[in-house]
Amino acid sequence: MALLNKLQSISSSLTSKTHFRNPTPLNPKPISSLHFDSSSSSPFTEKHSIERYQRDQWLYTPQSDRTPLSSSSLSCSLAPDFDSVRENDIALQLPELKKLLLVLKEKRRSVRGSDGRPGNVFLVGTGPGDPDLLTLKAVKAIQSADLLLYDRLVSNDVLDLVGDNAKLLYVGKTAGYHSRTQEEIHELLLSFAEAGATVVRLKGGDPLVFGRVGEEMDFLQQQRIQVKVIPGITAASGIAAELGIPLTHRGVANSVRFLTGHSRKGGTDPLFVAENAADPDTTLVVYMGLSTLPSLALKLMHHGLPSMTPAVAVERGTTPQQRMVFAELKDLADEISLVELVSPTLIIIGKVVALSPFWPHPAEEASCLVEVK
Repeated sequence: MALLNKLQSISSSLTSKTHFRNPTPLNPKPISSLHFDSSSSSPFTEKHSIERYQRDQWLYTPQSDRTPLSSSSLSCSLAPDFDSVRENDIALQLPELKKLLLVLKEKRRSVRGSDGRPGNVFLVGTGPGDPDLLTLKAVKAIQSADLLLYDRLVSNDVLDLVGDNAKLLYVGKTAGYHSRTQEEIHELLLSFAEAGATVVRLKGGDPLVFGRVGEEMDFLQQQRIQVKVIPGITAASGIAAELGIPLTHRGVANSVRFLTGHSRKGGTDPLFVAENAADPDTTLVVYMGLSTLPSLALKLMHHGLPSMTPAVAVERGTTPQQRMVFAELKDLADEISLVELVSPTLIIIGKVVALSPFWPHPAEEASCLVEVK
């Protein structure tokens, strides 16, 4: 299938986040230098724009409260329809996407010859937010990319490492609003890889832990696109280290279990594993579980996990905006509501939480957990 036709086929479901970049030179070696006239309809997030640095403000704004970015371009005097806004943004950004593909194809011919081989796709984990936790391999991939597709959990500090010749395309998802569907992301990765680009897919944490990287790998490999995964520090490890919580500890916790709080079909109680997860000797780490925590906590206690089990919820861990709430399991959901934590929030449940120097209860309580042998 022709590249431009492929983009045309997904154009009916693309959306736009409109931002621009004034690049800071690093030292990458992309295959092409890409420059376009800036316009408010650009699908590319430019890394030094005011809008991009205000990204955290609109990440957590409910869709019902958000003013559409393209509403000013609509001539209708009625309240904007989000489907119409979406279609309008698609029509505006499609020419630039097509133009980028053409530039990539031309540059590939001049730099790499005309053998027609596709580019590479790197699925890169960026860790929990602190750019100092990036691996050296991740930094090299980021600085060598022609195009980067990034998620909502990739911090601005990480995006600052992007090379001056690269383009950034936001494909983030939040509860109730997906800027791109997973199928659209697949097609974007494929289209630009087939054009010869070095494409980097940036994911928060580790892409192999609740990152849907398996789906993207499978799709691209079926299309005979070379895919390389660069692991990142998953939020469980990075945040536990930040708080001084050992996920396992001799005599306290002999295993750790990662759970997702998301329901595939949008239900309110996806954690059907609660019966088997209610083990006092296991540390539970819940990703994306803010909305389902009340249900999870009740289920865990119903199946035997003590109500006084130490727990912590950490919002935007390892970043300067980090906030955390320590509480016993029975009180954790109420404490979270009281301080209004928002996504992304990681939840750790288990006796090891009491070993953190931030645990608010007396030190004697924590020390008695450890068996002296």
